[in-house]
Amino acid sequence: MAEKFDFFEETKEHFGVLLVSLYFSSKDTEKVNTSLEELKALAKTALAEESDFCDFYFLTQLRPAPEAATYIGEGKVEEAKELCEKHNIKLVVFDCELSPSQIRNLEKGIASKDSELRVIDRTMLILDIFAHHAVTGEGKLQVEIAQLKYTAPRLTGKGTELSRQGGASASGSVGARGPGETKLETDRRHIKRRIAALEEQLETLEHTRATMRKQRSKSNIPVIAIVGYTNAGKSTLLNQLTGAGILAEDKLFATLDPTVRKFSLPSGLEVLFTDTVGFINDLPHGLVKAFKSTLDEASFADLLLILVDASDENAQMKLQVTENTLSELGAGGKPTVYVFNKCDRLEEIPEKTSLGDKKAVFISAKTGEGTDELLKVIEEELSASLKKVKFLFPFNDQGQLNTVYAKATVLSVEYTENGTEVIAMADSKICGMLRKYIVE
Repeated sequence: MAEKFDFFEETKEHFGVLLVSLYFSSKDTEKVNTSLEELKALAKTALAEESDFCDFYFLTQLRPAPEAATYIGEGKVEEAKELCEKHNIKLVVFDCELSPSQIRNLEKGIASKDSELRVIDRTMLILDIFAHHAVTGEGKLQVEIAQLKYTAPRLTGKGTELSRQGGASASGSVGARGPGETKLETDRRHIKRRIAALEEQLETLEHTRATMRKQRSKSNIPVIAIVGYTNAGKSTLLNQLTGAGILAEDKLFATLDPTVRKFSLPSGLEVLFTDTVGFINDLPHGLVKAFKSTLDEASFADLLLILVDASDENAQMKLQVTENTLSELGAGGKPTVYVFNKCDRLEEIPEKTSLGDKKAVFISAKTGEGTDELLKVIEEELSASLKKVKFLFPFNDQGQLNTVYAKATVLSVEYTENGTEVIAMADSKICGMLRKYIVE
């Protein structure tokens, strides 16, 4: 089972959290500040109620390239140590991915003797949040696999229990391996076996998910995927439209497990809404790979609703991250509606966006404002591939009704003296198969 990283013991004592970032050009100052604010939001989400007892401090450095041993260099390490001692800082988070040796060197350089201070990176932080918020068996498996793959190369020997390999003697390394090194190797072998077992379980679940997708495809019910940056309001929108009743909080990655709900549009057309895990800048590759079957919901959708927090000053950047991620997943180029959410926070709703001829709707998923317009636009987009058709099946040919029910969305059925009259939303393929039964 996926577990939270124990950054420090739970305590009600006031403490500090230091967020560290490195940038390589003075032009990147604004970008770094934005990223650090996001890192702060991630840290608050990971700390949960503990965040009520902490203060956040920031440390940035401009240098041409990361320093190999400590990422930020000895001078900044000393500055970080002084900050940690002065403000009782127990957690240092780097806005990047650190190597195992860098984490080890930083903890050694920043932490004072007998200190409980921990040094982690952005990936560890996101993994912790995912571990805390995964609910379903599949979600927990995906997170644990990502955790183990990240942790395995970062296992290091500590103290007597995990002592490092002894130095070479006249006879080379023969007999120089201490019990700790053996323990380290055993741990790594155990992790390797555990990953293999988890991936086998996940493969079974992915097969089940693929079967469910196949069944949905056979039903010919359009699938609409709600995608977007984390905390854009995907779960809130799904709740507003379908009454799904899923968790919706003003936190990053509040929900991870996709939810699918059937919904009838105003015209009577039945659709399936599904939400997906939120995207974020520099989403760890291990998580993208582990959550591939979940993220693939977007790839198999008939229509994408890209949700954007209209009240966010960095909305354009986050929209770009979302579009890039969709392209990486092979979902780029699908029919798309851009949904600008949280408009209840705006003083004035813009009349148009910079999206050119792309469909854009402004809503508030929280209050429901604009959702009627959204449903209208969804119907317009789906009507490009579906049309309303009236069929008349004679009483001696009622077997064709099964085809309509299986391949189209039936809106109404009426029994007349000439046969069964069916009004349905059908694509060109079904219309071609049953063209002799179509009536004006």
